[in-house]
Amino acid sequence: MMASTASESTPPIETNKLQAPFGSWKSPITADLVSGSDKRLEGYTLDSLGRLLWLESRPSESGRLVLVREAENPGDEPTDVTPNGFSVRSTVQEYGGGAFRVSGDWLVFSNFEDQRLYKQSLNSVDSTPVPITPDYGGQVVRYADGVFDLQRNQYVAVREDHRGTGVQPTTEIVAIGLDKENIQEPKVLVGGNDFYAFPRLDPKWERLAWIEWSHPNMHWDKAEVWVGYISENGNVHNRTCVAGADPSLVESPTEPRWSSKGELFFITDRNKGFWNIYKWDEQKSEVLAIYSLEAEFTRPLWVFGISSYDFFRSDEQTNILACTYRQNGKSYLGIIDEVQNSLLVVDVPFTYISNVISGEHFLYIEGASALHPSSLAKVVFDEHKSKVVDFQIIWCSSSDSKKYKPYFSIPQLIEFPTDVDGQNAYAYFYPPCNPDYEASSEESPPLLLESHGGPTDEAHGILNLSIQYWTSRGWAFVDVNYGGSTGYGREYRERLLGSWGIVDVNDCCRCAKFLVDNGKVDGGRLCITGCSAGGYTTLACLAFRDTFKAGASLFGIGDLRSLSSDMHKFESHYIRNLVGSEAALHERSPINFVEKFSCPIILFQGLEDTVVHPEQARKIYMALKKKGLPVALVEYEGESHGFRKAENIKSTMEQQMVFLARTVGNFTVADEITPFPIDNFD
Repeated sequence: MMASTASESTPPIETNKLQAPFGSWKSPITADLVSGSDKRLEGYTLDSLGRLLWLESRPSESGRLVLVREAENPGDEPTDVTPNGFSVRSTVQEYGGGAFRVSGDWLVFSNFEDQRLYKQSLNSVDSTPVPITPDYGGQVVRYADGVFDLQRNQYVAVREDHRGTGVQPTTEIVAIGLDKENIQEPKVLVGGNDFYAFPRLDPKWERLAWIEWSHPNMHWDKAEVWVGYISENGNVHNRTCVAGADPSLVESPTEPRWSSKGELFFITDRNKGFWNIYKWDEQKSEVLAIYSLEAEFTRPLWVFGISSYDFFRSDEQTNILACTYRQNGKSYLGIIDEVQNSLLVVDVPFTYISNVISGEHFLYIEGASALHPSSLAKVVFDEHKSKVVDFQIIWCSSSDSKKYKPYFSIPQLIEFPTDVDGQNAYAYFYPPCNPDYEASSEESPPLLLESHGGPTDEAHGILNLSIQYWTSRGWAFVDVNYGGSTGYGREYRERLLGSWGIVDVNDCCRCAKFLVDNGKVDGGRLCITGCSAGGYTTLACLAFRDTFKAGASLFGIGDLRSLSSDMHKFESHYIRNLVGSEAALHERSPINFVEKFSCPIILFQGLEDTVVHPEQARKIYMALKKKGLPVALVEYEGESHGFRKAENIKSTMEQQMVFLARTVGNFTVADEITPFPIDNFD
């Protein structure tokens, strides 16, 4: 017996939705909303009274970074700690991080304009910051990732010194006196290698731990953790390499941290290529696993100041650690009992967690989920530290986001086959979502695929209003974790070594095809976008494949050889490691094969970018213009590698949208946007 069809037995379902083509829907998630909500959390800590301080970027103030302290009493407003005229930002290794530290009543921070360190009282009436490092006339000497040495009244930090005549700056661990009345040249404690991070003093101020690595490695390729004793005159001696020197092990230790008993903990990936937590037994000179799991307990060291775990309880009996780890595309909050060798997974509403710091019976965690934008939350536990009794959002990148919940597209984690038999890759797919609109059942949505930057980085599948801006207008969006992405262990991460421009390009194209084959998107309206390294993958897909019909490159890389030769110290060997040979630098550079471009492209570029120089975007623009392809170049004064000003964030979103709609979308956007001129099109 044949089943009855819906038309024979069931009346059609009536909805109040308006029918309109995908991409043309009107949405309350505007570019103004997105650009105004693009605050970023760039670190947080507790003061001596247990109050929270956090560092936030403010697009409305041209991206100025301001330290804020939570209100003393419930209901009061948080207060700015950073005075006008200062911005708390380090530029060590260009990407910075670790720009401040608090101890007792005192704050030390790096000021963006001159990169000097300043000391500031948190509680006195006169809290004017005063410099504690010499004035070298500009950003020639930079500091990051510091800690207080109260025994010697000094501040120990990583210094990047550009004063020399060499091509590359010198990186060292130095001690800076805290006497604001007598500024002296910092004293070098540790030097001689190419890079340093995480200088950390033990509880008795007797030993210093640190991470170091050398060219041609990035930190996540191979690194070492060291410990040295501090002599009476303040020098570091009796140095021991704790992990990373064994030639039979390839590992990248990170995040050294001392327990209250003076035991050194750190994270390394010597176990099956996954970053796990370990402890150094100094007496036996052994490295012991605290808890082994095929999961990532940290992330790549692109910026200083990462805090993936902290001591929740540390005494003579035991160490209990609070930590975050990432497994199969999701983050977890865990409590590890060292003595019991147990891991308790704590239920919190975040699916991505980046940083953790602990208090008496609570944790502060930085995270997000499909329904929570980037947030800072307080997690309160019972007295046994085994059960959450309260969860409260303290800071949010977009406090108004809840009102737009009906418009949120919930990401779906997808796994798709790659060009290599038996290998899969991953992505987060966001279908179109708008409660007010629907499209014809005969139409499939256009797709915008994003290739993330890094490329040693990861898409997280969290609430990002920049993505919802597209999906609420009727676009499908997919964020791809191509081979080489983080979060899946060393083997997955190293798929890209020697194969950048091949593996990532193939995976992005295969992901788009997978969605077309499964009926999710329109194969005739596939678009691609990406920032920085993701911009390179975007340009490479458009030059060397015919999968996509249009693209947008945000400060993307077009010339690998030029990038490699001009690259700053931190990444000066990174490109060669990813690409392989000198010949490959030429063969995989889109700028050298402009004749292979065949579709519209829009480029966005900051004119103060020291990572990807503006000339690269201009070269591609001029070549495509000469070839007769629809092309546009949007340049921003005062922007570097990544856009921080609200007006430029807004412009980039709107111009991408209208460019793609006009050139391949076959629809008219609902927003009133004055389009940027398109060469060979208007």
